[in-house]
Amino acid sequence: MKILLLNGPNLQLLGTREPEIYGSTTLDEIVRETVELGKTLGCEVTAYQSNIEGELVSLIGSARQNGFDGIIINAAAYTHTSVALRDAISAVALPAVEIHLSNTASRDEFRHKSFIAPVCTGVIAGFGKDSYLLALRALASRKARSK
Repeated sequence: MKILLLNGPNLQLLGTREPEIYGSTTLDEIVRETVELGKTLGCEVTAYQSNIEGELVSLIGSARQNGFDGIIINAAAYTHTSVALRDAISAVALPAVEIHLSNTASRDEFRHKSFIAPVCTGVIAGFGKDSYLLALRALASRKARSK
């Protein structure tokens, strides 16, 4: 099973950016741990980070033709603004899990609305780096049940 792991704007700053909200773990550390868990679950995880909305849209749009079976996406601020990401996820028709390190429902009101959640298989938020691991386990479990 191939999983596309996408990280949106400013997530390259994890570890130093508002650690009281996002923790002190870097994105590289989160990706490394997610890739390692993927190996134990029989999943190949390929990760990208971009601050550019169009790059994320292109990666989603080509996910199926590149052999991916599912998507994990932390769209960061684009979660609350991007119709383009929503449409790409809907169009590619792969199982997708929206994730967040923090519990967006307990933060600023503008973070309460997700444009992408309605077209995702599920949403995991508020568990820090474990949100990534939980999403991977959920996709792997879903795939195993469908066999």
